Amino acid sequence: MIWDNKIATTLQWSSEISNREQKEKVADKIAERVRSGDVIGVGSGSTSYLALLAISRKVKEQKLDVLAIPTSHEVSLACSIVGLKTTTLQNARPDWAFDGADEVDPQKGLIKGRGGAMFAEKLVIKSSPENYILVDSSKFVSYLGEKFAVPVEVDPRAINLVENELLKLGAREIDLRLAKGKDGPIITEAGNLIVDVRFNKITSDFEKEIKAIPGVIESGLFIGYEVEILTT
Repeated sequence: MIWDNKIATTLQWSSEISNREQKEKVADKIAERVRSGDVIGVGSGSTSYLALLAISRKVKEQKLDVLAIPTSHEVSLACSIVGLKTTTLQNARPDWAFDGADEVDPQKGLIKGRGGAMFAEKLVIKSSPENYILVDSSKFVSYLGEKFAVPVEVDPRAINLVENELLKLGAREIDLRLAKGKDGPIITEAGNLIVDVRFNKITSDFEKEIKAIPGVIESGLFIGYEVEILTT
């Protein structure tokens, strides 16, 4: 179902998209990958948003039969507005998936999750046999944590415990992510909080160590995943 034109014309990213020209080129690259019959995992973030628009244009122009598995309510709404049919991981397995990233290191380690959807994004990536990470040149770093903090989704009941345990892991800065446009913190789709954590050094086992803390739902570290990096 496609919503009426008035709603569709208001579909836009919530803020100015940086490096938009580069991101649109990468979006066009992933749109070339689409074939009729594909089930596609759709990630969150501005680059994924532009890719979704490029894919929807191709689907309409070529009358392709494509299903999307969104990783957030926002992506699900965007799919509905642009006319892409959706399904869930309960009903289908993606043939391939795409997503963006905040940082990419030389070993293809990633920091993701500024959109707060890292739990669903990991579910889709682990369920998909092929994963494409769409980035512009600004996302490449020498080491993880060079530019961005690590997002960590936390059950509200465990916020103090998680803070103490993160400090034991060497966190030097822990900030509760506050919302824009509403009072108080960001609340995830599962009703949890997000803390943004800076470490002096992120080792290869940090993803597992953070996830092992009681009360942590997921972190934005993606280390050791089989992904292909697409860039301009």
